[in-house]
Amino acid sequence: MSTGEGTGTEFSTIRGRDYPTIRQFTVFLENRVGQLLEVVRRFEGSHVRICALSISDSSECAFVRFLLSRPEQGREILERAGLAMIESDLIGVVLPQEPQPLLRICTALLQAEVNIVQAYPILDRDAVALMVDNIEMAQDTLSSKEFTMLTEDDLSDPS
Repeated sequence: MSTGEGTGTEFSTIRGRDYPTIRQFTVFLENRVGQLLEVVRRFEGSHVRICALSISDSSECAFVRFLLSRPEQGREILERAGLAMIESDLIGVVLPQEPQPLLRICTALLQAEVNIVQAYPILDRDAVALMVDNIEMAQDTLSSKEFTMLTEDDLSDPS
C-alpha cells in the first residue's frame, strides 16, 4: 500500500495546521436560565477566549456555537464539562474596507453557486465567520477575489 512517500505534496494535517479554516464548536444545552453562563465560566482562568458566539434556541434546547482562540484547549475544556458537542470547519473572512462588504462577499459566493448556511461576526476583528455548503469552492472563490481569509492562528492573536 502506498503512503504517498516522495510525492512532494506540501500540506499539513487538518488539525494543528495553518489551514484557512476555523473550527466551530456547537454545544447542546438545556434551554433554561444560567446554562450559557455555566459554559462561559468554564473558560475562566484559561487562555481560551471566546472569539465569536451564536445562539439558536427552541423551547427544549439551545445550540450555542463558539469560535475559540485556542481550539485544542477549548475542546478539552468542553469535553471535561461533559457537554454534547459537534466540531465543524468554517471560513473566516476579513471584511473589506468599503461601504457594503457583505454585499461583495455574498455576490462572490453566489456567482460560484456557494450557499451560506450560517454567518456571524467575529467579536474582536472586523470579520465574519461563514459556514458554507462547499468550503473549498468558497475559499478558492474568495481568495481569487482577493479577500483575506482567517486561520485559527489569527484568532489566537487579537489585533
